Amino acid sequence: MEIRVQPTGEHGREAGGRDDGNGAATVVSERFQVAICACRRSKTYPFCDTSHRRKR
Repeated sequence: MEIRVQPTGEHGREAGGRDDGNGAATVVSERFQVAICACRRSKTYPFCDTSHRRKR
């Protein structure tokens, strides 16, 4: 599965690996399960590192 995080912060999922030309970056993770950051505070963006918990 491929998950794309657009510069606008929108998330999209799709099977396959085609680039749609909208500025999406390809990021690879070897982990079985990942959380996608929605707050943009993560040091490992686009993956969540729970930074949002420390910023409240």
